[in-house]
Amino acid sequence: MQELFPIMAGALIGVAVMAIRSQKLRAVALVIGCLVFGFLASAMSGELEESWSFLSVDTLLVFMGGFAVVILLTAVQRREAIGRFISGLRKS
Repeated sequence: MQELFPIMAGALIGVAVMAIRSQKLRAVALVIGCLVFGFLASAMSGELEESWSFLSVDTLLVFMGGFAVVILLTAVQRREAIGRFISGLRKS
């Protein structure tokens, strides 16, 4: 249950960064968001009191959730764009 927050936070970050048009800025926002929410996840679960090494695990979970959503949404956008292109060819 403790690992659910980092993954869901990453997914929300992934959705949020897709609103950014610039790919470079999107990548920077994804990394910064993952670092911030990875730290929050470790702090909320109390893992930071045991060891700082948990920070890397939680940050990785946030990044995996965010990156998966960015990849998924990019694939959906490209598929829709290809579909619009093909339907435009059929009309002409």
